[in-house]
Amino acid sequence: MHNTTSDTRMKQEAQTLHRHHPRRFRTRFATAASIAKPTAYLILLLLCYTLGYLSAVPASSRNSTSPTTLKNPTNLLISTPTSITRPPPPLAPEDHHNFFGSVCAAQPVPPQLVRQTIIDRVFNGTSPWDNFPPPHISRLLHPTKLRGWGSTAPVFDHLIRKVQPKTIIEVGTFLGASALHMARLTRLAGLHEGTQIICVDDFRGWPGFQQEDRHRRWFKDFTMLNGDVTLLYQFMQNVVSANATHLVSFLPFSTGSALEKLCEWGIFGDLIEVDAGHDFHSAWSDINRAYKILSPGGGGVLFGHDYMTAADNRGVRRAVNLFARLHNLRVQVDGQHWVLLHPSKQQQPRLTRH
Repeated sequence: MHNTTSDTRMKQEAQTLHRHHPRRFRTRFATAASIAKPTAYLILLLLCYTLGYLSAVPASSRNSTSPTTLKNPTNLLISTPTSITRPPPPLAPEDHHNFFGSVCAAQPVPPQLVRQTIIDRVFNGTSPWDNFPPPHISRLLHPTKLRGWGSTAPVFDHLIRKVQPKTIIEVGTFLGASALHMARLTRLAGLHEGTQIICVDDFRGWPGFQQEDRHRRWFKDFTMLNGDVTLLYQFMQNVVSANATHLVSFLPFSTGSALEKLCEWGIFGDLIEVDAGHDFHSAWSDINRAYKILSPGGGGVLFGHDYMTAADNRGVRRAVNLFARLHNLRVQVDGQHWVLLHPSKQQQPRLTRH
């Protein structure tokens, strides 16, 4: 009875307020409505989010710190982290070199067919030495213009006498100073009739090398022809002047693509020199790819330059040491050169340290 009387009184007061103060009544009603709508929407949104979360994530996973794997409508697995996830485990040592593949599956090309294989594969069956130099190039070339770094070091003689290579692959040639030095050494060792030296280089140098102060006096008289610094043609002219065109072949491409093609074609090296890019990533790539094309018989030797330079562990030296550690090899030092022997050769005496 009391409640009924109270309700009746409230209705009468509201009617009185509305009758005597209609504007004030409408204002209060509008204010209450404007507050109620957003509040209702917010409550509804929170409710939907909570229901969705509870229905998607199992109870056993909500307290876990590992990511939860869910299925989307197309049945693709999606990894949805519910909290901070752990970093992936580090690569095992054997995984680092597998980025480049561990072996070359092609059948080895016999040494006596290596030269013709390169002519057929790279130059469409026509020797690049034929009719060299072309008339528009000959006037730009020096009879001989050699420039190298460590190109006549004792390591070349040491290794050629030790390995007696039939196929030598040089990764990084520039103007051919070390390649021609090795050609002379094979003659002295009585190997010149059966030895082929394959030079891998894009023959572009590096950006701005002609303007660098330390190299300007050597390369200031090189002519640039429509953006070409003519290193390839001068290299070829150097080989012609040394009467070594029958010993030297070349692949004028990036080291990565050329080494992969040699692997694909089955051209392996008994002696491989790596002396191209001197930063870590370039050296690491070249060493890994070159190691794959060492002679399958186990007698191949991989070596290179710039082991004892100012860059030290920031460049070539770091790449060589890491590679040796991953492959359980020992780095042998000869002057500024590093040498890695095939595992079957590990018991041979070490080369002389300088």
